[in-house]
Amino acid sequence: MTIRIPQDVLWILNKLNQAGHEAYVVGGCVRDSLMGREPNDWDITTDAEPLQVKGLFRRTIDTGLQHGTVTVMNHGVGYEVTTYRLDGEYDDHRRPDSVTFSKNLADDLMRRDFTINAMAYHPEKGLVDLYGGTEDLEEKRIRAVGDPDARFNEDALRILRAVRFAAQLGFQIEPETREAIRKHVKELSFVSIERIETELTKLICSPHPEEMEELCQLGITSVILPEFDRMMETPQNTPYHYTDVGHHTIAVMQHVSPTKVMRYAALLHDVAKPDCRFTDEQGVDHFYGHPVKGEPMARSVMKRLRLDNKTIDEASLLVRWHDFGLKGDLTEKTFRKGVSKMGLEHFPAYLEIRRADMDGQSDYHKEEKEEGFRRILEMYEKLLEEKPALTIKDLAVNGKDLMEIGIPAGPKLGGTLKALLDLVLEDPARNTREELLREAGQMEIS
Repeated sequence: MTIRIPQDVLWILNKLNQAGHEAYVVGGCVRDSLMGREPNDWDITTDAEPLQVKGLFRRTIDTGLQHGTVTVMNHGVGYEVTTYRLDGEYDDHRRPDSVTFSKNLADDLMRRDFTINAMAYHPEKGLVDLYGGTEDLEEKRIRAVGDPDARFNEDALRILRAVRFAAQLGFQIEPETREAIRKHVKELSFVSIERIETELTKLICSPHPEEMEELCQLGITSVILPEFDRMMETPQNTPYHYTDVGHHTIAVMQHVSPTKVMRYAALLHDVAKPDCRFTDEQGVDHFYGHPVKGEPMARSVMKRLRLDNKTIDEASLLVRWHDFGLKGDLTEKTFRKGVSKMGLEHFPAYLEIRRADMDGQSDYHKEEKEEGFRRILEMYEKLLEEKPALTIKDLAVNGKDLMEIGIPAGPKLGGTLKALLDLVLEDPARNTREELLREAGQMEIS
């Protein structure tokens, strides 16, 4: 079994070996290589202690000397070199109270999370697989190294990582590891929200976002995303849907592109439905106003997860607008006004989530929904062709023009420009300098 190691990584291994030290590539790079995937990172484990590593290489970064990690720079790329180590007790379920450096590779592999991540490789010595990682790769199985209770007690984030790896790789979690997850799931509350967000984002952007159901079944979302549990518990007794809010949400996630914005928008597009559910006298459920109420709720969830502002803003906007055009009475006038408020630059993303939302529904009135979507596409294509004014910047006049006819700077000027945009959205043909200056002169705006 041969793994192709990049030349820059081989250079680091050779330099350590020539100085009398053991050194192996380890972890995810070995796993991915054995699966025929291109590794994102190449990590190295060695019996050399951090100061010895620093002494061998000209350019290094002290990534975590207390935990044995030094980043070696080679041609502008950083490679983490970590000393074999034994971890002490994990009183906080996050990090070891102490670290003891070791000269034994087996000690280092024993402390790792899952068997598929506990393999090491050397170009001359070959593969070191002490815990059956290759067999688990073949069986598509996520299994903790050694005692799963001990592994999850050490670092509770491994609970979420198990499901994340299952989602990314299309694997299943083996029964003993699953039971240990259930036993330790509450310990996720000790983990920083930043680490949780990283793993959750990787999971929902994976090829298998349906693993969100696994998060719910294992009790993980009850700790990190209780809103999803409520969605899974909320039925949709309406002919337009065939399943509860949570399973519909998963279906929508499966039908959007695997970007952070689109997957979080899909995850949270119906987050307000549990609060908005109303059952009429015929026993039919309605969810009036859930997009409007859902926008601030989605924003709050993503802020709690410490997502970046760009993702929060764009995903929240899609939550607010995902039902735009749902009713069949959309006219070109109301369409222009809606696109103006939404922002033309966001419309392709809206189309994607609108389409995915439809695909996650029942076939009830399917032809009618398809016709409505085609109508929206036609109006969008016409809008792109005709390029009507959709923002104040698109108007044939600007603030300077209005001040020249006596409209003072400040709130009145802004109000006049907004009123002129409303006129033009009603009738794009009115977007001429002469027409807008005449209208502005007749407006009374306080």
